[in-house]
Amino acid sequence: MKNVIKSFFFLATLATLFVSCTGGSQESKDTTQTTENMFTGAKGEVKLMNLDPGHFHAALVQKSMYEQMDPKVHVFAPEGSDVDDYMTLINGYNTRSENPTSWDQQIYKGPDYLEKMLSEKPGNVMVTAGNNKKKTEYILKTVQAGINVLADKPMVITKAGFSDLEKAFEEAEKNGVLLYDIMTERHEITTIIQRELAKIPSVFGELTQGTPDAPAITKESVHHFFKYVSGNPIKRPAWFFDTQQQGEGIVDVNTHLVDLIQWEAFPDVILNKSDVEIISARRWPTELTLEQFTKVTQLDAFPDYLQKDIKDGKLQVYANGEIIYKLKGKVAKASVIWNYQAPEGTGDTHYSIMRGSKCNIIIKQGKEEGFKPTVYVESSDVSSPFRDNLQEAIDETIGGMYPGVTLEQLEDNLWTINIPAEYKVGHEAHFGQVTEKYLKYLVDGKLPEWEVPNMITKYYTTTLGLEKAME
Repeated sequence: MKNVIKSFFFLATLATLFVSCTGGSQESKDTTQTTENMFTGAKGEVKLMNLDPGHFHAALVQKSMYEQMDPKVHVFAPEGSDVDDYMTLINGYNTRSENPTSWDQQIYKGPDYLEKMLSEKPGNVMVTAGNNKKKTEYILKTVQAGINVLADKPMVITKAGFSDLEKAFEEAEKNGVLLYDIMTERHEITTIIQRELAKIPSVFGELTQGTPDAPAITKESVHHFFKYVSGNPIKRPAWFFDTQQQGEGIVDVNTHLVDLIQWEAFPDVILNKSDVEIISARRWPTELTLEQFTKVTQLDAFPDYLQKDIKDGKLQVYANGEIIYKLKGKVAKASVIWNYQAPEGTGDTHYSIMRGSKCNIIIKQGKEEGFKPTVYVESSDVSSPFRDNLQEAIDETIGGMYPGVTLEQLEDNLWTINIPAEYKVGHEAHFGQVTEKYLKYLVDGKLPEWEVPNMITKYYTTTLGLEKAME
C-alpha cells in the first residue's frame, strides 16, 4: 500500500511540473492565443499568405502597403495562368512610377499548395480570392489550422456547402481567429450617405413594410465581363464563366447586395437565419459568342467543362439573378445583371432605393448622372419642418462625418446630395479600406458582435435564394 501511495505522489508531482513548464493545458481549444494576444498593431506583425489567387481581387488587397503588414508575402498556388496573372498585377504595383509598392513575393507552385501552406504556416493571415468552388474548403481548413482569413466574396456558392461555412465560423471562434469577407461596397460614399440618412427619424421616418412590387429596400447591380482594372483590359480565367466554379449571379455579386440590405436596413442589429423568408427568385443567362469569350480570356476555344453550357454556338452564363425576400418582415429585393461590355464611357452601375415613411433615399448611376453614383432624396412632404430637418441632417450629421457635402434642391419634392470628389475613391481603393478595417479588428481581437451572425444570415439568404430559383 505504501508503494502505491508513493507512486501516486510521484506521478502527481511529475504532472504538476509538466503543467507549470508548459503553461497549463492551453492547447487545442485554447490555442488560446487569441487574436487579441497575437496582434498589437506593431509594424510588420501581420504575415500575409495568398492562397490560389485566381481573381484580380487577390491583387487589389495588395494595391497599397500597410504599416502593420510585412512586405514579404507567401503565395501558395497550383501551376497555371491564374497565379501568373496575379503576379503580373503585383509586379505592376511594385514598378509603377507613382507610389510604388514593395511586396516581396515568395511563391510556391505545386499540386499540394494547400497542404504546403497548412503544414508550413509562414503567415498568420490568409487571403483567398479565386475559384469559388474550392473556397469554402480553403476557409474551413485554414481556420482549423489556427490561421486568420480575409476572404473575397462569395465564401460559399451552394446550399450544400453552407453547413461547411457555418462550421468554419465555429472553428474560427474556437481557435481564436477572425474570419471576415471583403465587403467593399460598404465603403462607397453614396451608400454610406444613404445609410446614415435612413438612421435619422426626422428625415426618413422608418423603413416601410414594402411589397414584392415596391420593396422597402432594393439593390440592383449591373456588371460587365469585359472592363478595365488598374488601367488595363481585364483578363478573366475561363472557369469564371463556369457557374459550378464561379457561382451563379444570385450567390456571387448578389452577396454584396444582400450585405448592403442588411447593413443599411438593420444597422448594427444581430440577424439570424429565422429572419429570412424567400418570396421568389429567378435566374437567366448572358450569352457570349466565342469571339467575346476570346477577348476576355485570351483563349481561342471553349474548354471542355463549358461544353455543357453551349447552346447554338453561344455560351450560356447564368450570371443574372434576382431574389425578393423578407428580412425581419421587411420586403427586400436584390438583383444582379451581367452584360458583356459597358457602352463607351460607362462602367458597372448601381441602383438602390430605401422607402421611408417620410421620404425615399435613392442612388442612381444612369446617363443623367453621367454614370456616376448620385444620391437623391424624394419626399411628398415639402413642408418647412421637413426641409429644415433634411438641411440640418446634411449640415450636421453628414457634414460632420464628411465636411463639404451639401444639399441641392432640384424640384419641390426632390433634392440631390453634392459630394466632393475626395470621397469618391472608387472600387479598387475600397479593397485597401476593407483591409485597414480588418487589421484593426485583428488588434481588437474580435469583430463587431453582429458581424458573424450577419455573415451567416447573408450566405443563408443567397444560397437559399439560388435553391428557390432552380426549383
